[in-house]
Amino acid sequence: MSPDRHLVIFAKAPRLGRVKSRLARDIGTVQAWQFYRHNLMRVIRRMSGDERWTTWLAITPDRAALTLEHDRKVLRIDQGTGDLGARMDRVMTVLPLGPVVVIGTDIPSIQCADINGAFQQLGPHDAVMGPATDGGYWLVGLKRTPRVPHIFDHVRWSSPHALADTEANILKQNLSVHMLRELEDVDDAASYERWRAS
Repeated sequence: MSPDRHLVIFAKAPRLGRVKSRLARDIGTVQAWQFYRHNLMRVIRRMSGDERWTTWLAITPDRAALTLEHDRKVLRIDQGTGDLGARMDRVMTVLPLGPVVVIGTDIPSIQCADINGAFQQLGPHDAVMGPATDGGYWLVGLKRTPRVPHIFDHVRWSSPHALADTEANILKQNLSVHMLRELEDVDDAASYERWRAS
């Protein structure tokens, strides 16, 4: 594991009826839960197997148990309290030195090449983002030198404005940002069917 590149997987504990509520309204609670759990484990397995970064799991609630096949390759970090922005800001602040990239678990098409590309862009840029088709984002990363900027204030989470709000926070601080490829969040029946077809 690379000691100076940190990939953090933000996730909810895969509890029936507590995850993918929008998707569950379309395809049913059990099927949405199965999708979430399967994708969570696949993302963890895929990302933790890459030696180019250290993989951290930030799962909420903080003390939730999760059995992992590659447990020795995945470090745990608490998300803490507050909204999503406060929790990501905390992780960006407390991790050891080096660039940090945060991803979620709603986009099955994330590849290790995407993560490596994000870290490469944190050489010439202060921040990196992966836009999602719904106006949110599937990845956010910060170089964190010479300081850790706070970029998540007043973001309208779970809305089509999340990406634009976060990017505006970055630019207000005269920081540079690079946009990665756009990916689709599996959040409703249509996106679920497109994922299954692919």
